[in-house]
Parts: sequence; structure tokens; C-alpha cells
Amino acid sequence: MPLTTSSVNEKLAQRRSTRAGLAFSLPAVAWIAAFFAAPLVIMCIYSLMPLADNGAFSLDNYRHFLGEPAYVQAIWNSVVTTAIVVVISLLLAYPFAYILAYKVPKRWQRLALACAILPFWTSYVVRSYAWLLVLAPTGIVNWVLMSLHLTDHPITFAYNPGATDLGFVHFFIMLNALTIYANLVQINPRYVLAAQDLGASAWRSFVAVTLPLSIPGMTVGAFLTVVLCIGDFITPQILGGNKELLLPQVIMMQIQRQLDLPMASTMSLVLTLIVAVVYLALQRKMRMSGL
Repeated sequence: MPLTTSSVNEKLAQRRSTRAGLAFSLPAVAWIAAFFAAPLVIMCIYSLMPLADNGAFSLDNYRHFLGEPAYVQAIWNSVVTTAIVVVISLLLAYPFAYILAYKVPKRWQRLALACAILPFWTSYVVRSYAWLLVLAPTGIVNWVLMSLHLTDHPITFAYNPGATDLGFVHFFIMLNALTIYANLVQINPRYVLAAQDLGASAWRSFVAVTLPLSIPGMTVGAFLTVVLCIGDFITPQILGGNKELLLPQVIMMQIQRQLDLPMASTMSLVLTLIVAVVYLALQRKMRMSGL
């Protein structure tokens, strides 16, 4: 069947559109390939390399990693710490986001958000050291307790997992509050009004309507918390000390003290795998929930 002029022009337009799309996406693809895919491939290669120069590529680093109780304990510490931080951050961030979205007048919401975010313009390292000054034996908390004669000797609040959790929660509360707030303000208020017209109380309307519709915001906040928390080195190093090491601390020790790049790469890939599993689990949960 002979091609008409219109069909030829249509095919040419489609080709031009395809080429334009490829041209626009090429910088993004190149960026991902250079700064994500390439480093990941390099880490995979390093993880299979032996520490000695005369060895061959193998899975010995992975076997050694999984067979070392201290390394497995570091994974467990990281997972437990991250889970605690996610749960506490969500529990504290949700009421704040709810009040900001529904109780604060709209003309004041931007100002309230700016005031809430303003302290987080301070450097992350500075905030960790600030908590250390508060929790240290000579810090503000111990000074108040001793001034009130509630204790006659300083209490060690820092250099333990609890201090690490506190530092993480302080940082991630606002991150979760922002994602939840962004989700809450998009919920159609007519849904709640419809539930109340059908006889539902305010609490019932929240549980049956608002809370389920805000799950995507909570899920995004939880995932961002997992990604940033499980790979963080600064806060556990400053506030947690070296008593119960997290996996990022062990990775830094492999690089700085042991100069064992293959083992450090192996640990980093395990950490990446954990994050990928969490992402897939949350994605599947949201898909099953129809969100």
C-alpha cells in the first residue's frame, strides 16, 4: 500500500520527537551512569578482589563478612537503630504535620514551616556536637540535675545507642513532618465531611479517612529516613562512641585503619542491598494497598 504524504509526515514527526526525547534524557542518563552505576560497578569489582595482590577474584570477602560475629552485630545494630528512629520520628512528626495542615490558618502555614525548618539550616555536624554538649557529663542536663540536687554525680547520657537515637530522631522528625504535611494538604476535605455526614465521629473520620490517605507521605518519609539513617556515620561516631558500632562506622574503620578496600566495598554493597530490600518492601506494600 503506497504511503500518503500525511503518513510520511507523521512518521517523520515521530522520529523527530523520539530524537528530541533522547537528546533531553541523555544528560540525565549520563549523570546516573557516571555517578551511580559506575561507582556501583567499581564497588562490586573491589568486593571480589583479595586484599593480597597475588590472590584471585572470589566471594571470600562475603564469606568472611557473614562469618564474623562483630560484622553481623554491626548490621543488626544498624537495622535496629534505623527501625527505632523511623518509628519514633513518624510518631512525633505526624501530630506536628497534622496540626500544621489543619489547625494552623493557611496564611500562617508558610511562616510556621519556615520557623520549623530554620534551625535545620545549621550544619548537621554542628547539631550533633550541640547534642553532645547537652548530654555530656558537664553538659546542660547534668548541670540542671545536679543544681536541683537530683543527683550528686554526673550521669552519662552520651556515648551510647540512646544518644545516637536521640540525635537521629531530632534530625528526621522534620523530614517526616514535611513529607506527611505535603500529603495531608492534598487530601480533599470533602472526604472527611462526607464521613461526618454519615455519622462518623472526628476520631473515626481520622482513622478511616485521613490516616489511610496519608500513608504515602508516611511511607516516603520512612524510606528517606532509612536511606539517610542506615548509612550515616557522623551521628553515631559523635554521640554513640565506639561501644556498639554501626555498619558505617565499621566501613570507615576498614578504610582508615585497615586499608581494606575490598572488605569496605563488600560492607557497602550489603548496606545498599538492605536499602534496596526496604524500598521494594515499601513499594509492594503501597501497591497492595492501592496507593
